[in-house]
Amino acid sequence: MKSGHNYYVYIVKCADGLYYTGVTNDLERRLAEHNDGYHPGCFTFKRRPVELMYEEHFHHIKKAIAWEKKLKGWSRKKKEALFTRDWPLISQLAKSNKSGSKS
Repeated sequence: MKSGHNYYVYIVKCADGLYYTGVTNDLERRLAEHNDGYHPGCFTFKRRPVELMYEEHFHHIKKAIAWEKKLKGWSRKKKEALFTRDWPLISQLAKSNKSGSKS
């Protein structure tokens, strides 16, 4: 796997309000693909248009993929706290999840 390049983990909000989390090496191109319906089998194809809610830059693909996988396991509330960089709420939701309630 390549390292030392530009990779982005991103979350888009679909027209139906659902979130999609992905990783790419070209964020502008990937957003255009989502909105243009480039991949008919993609989760977002029937949920267009999409709006970018979050992006994080990485130089190493392994770190980007690990972050993407982690975010995919997060609840809607936790993702929304991430959009506003509300670290205290993210921490609180993480603690709630560890105690058995869904974050």
